[in-house]
Amino acid sequence: MTSRDPAWLDAQYDNRARVAESARILERWAQASALARERSDCVLDVPYGDAPSETLDLFRTRAPEAPVFVFIHGGWWRALDKRDYSFVAPALADAGALVVMPNYALCPAVSIDAIALQLTRALAWVWRHARAHGGDPRRIVVGGHSAGGHLAAMLLGCRWPQVAADLPADLLRAAISISGLFELETIRRTPFLAPDLRLTVESARRLSPALMPAPAGRLAAVVGGDESEEFLRQNRLIRSAWGEAAVPVCEAIPGTNHFTVLHELADARSRLHRIALEWLGLAPGNAG
Repeated sequence: MTSRDPAWLDAQYDNRARVAESARILERWAQASALARERSDCVLDVPYGDAPSETLDLFRTRAPEAPVFVFIHGGWWRALDKRDYSFVAPALADAGALVVMPNYALCPAVSIDAIALQLTRALAWVWRHARAHGGDPRRIVVGGHSAGGHLAAMLLGCRWPQVAADLPADLLRAAISISGLFELETIRRTPFLAPDLRLTVESARRLSPALMPAPAGRLAAVVGGDESEEFLRQNRLIRSAWGEAAVPVCEAIPGTNHFTVLHELADARSRLHRIALEWLGLAPGNAG
C-alpha cells in the first residue's frame, strides 16, 4: 500500500484499530475521570454559550491568581466528551492551575468550522470569567489531544478582537498539541472519517494550521513515539511550516501510542507534564 491508497490512510489514522488495547484504555479513562470529578473541587456543565453542547467543566486549585489550562478533548471531531478526559485535570490542578474542559458539538451534526468557532466562544468565556474561579485571564494556555490538538493550534492563530471587541489580541499566548492534526487534506481522503467530517478540498485547506501563517504565540507539538507514520509526519510538519520560533517544542515521547501519550500529561513525573507547567509559568526553566 502507498500513501495514496485509501486502505493505507485508514490504517494510519484509525487508532482504535491500530492499538489493540484501545477499548480497555478508554474504559480506564472513564473510570479515572469519574473518580477525578468525585474527588476534585470542580464545577460541572457551566454554559459558555446557548447551544446544549456549549458547556464546560472547571477544576479549581487552591493557588490564587492561578494560570488557566484549557484542555480540548479528541475523538476525530465526531466522538467522545469532556467527561471522558477529566482524569487529566487533578495533577495540573494540584500543581496550581485552574483547569477548564469545554465540550463542543460533533460532526456530522456540525462542521469542523463550526466547532472551531464554538471554541473561540469558550475561550472568550474563560477570559471573562476566570477570576471568579481563581484564575488569571492573562495566563491562559490551551492544550488538546488528537482533534483537540488541531483545535488548540487553530485557536493560537485566532484574531480575538474580531471575535468580540472586549477581547485582547494576546488572549492566548501558548498552546500544547498532543498528537495533533495540522494538515487535513489527507484526513479528507481517509475513508473511515470522510462521511462524518464532510471536508471539501477548500475546507480542508482552510482548516489546516500548517497552511496558515505562524502565530505570535508558541506551540508545543508532542506525539507518541509509537504512533503511525502519518501522526509522526503531522507533528514534524507544523515545526517545518511555522518554524522553531513558533514551535520551540516538537517531540515524540518514546514508548507511547496515540492513547498512552496522554497519560504523560497527567503524570507529574513526565516530560509532557513538565512542559505544561513551564508553559503555564508554574515551573522554572524553558520547555524549548
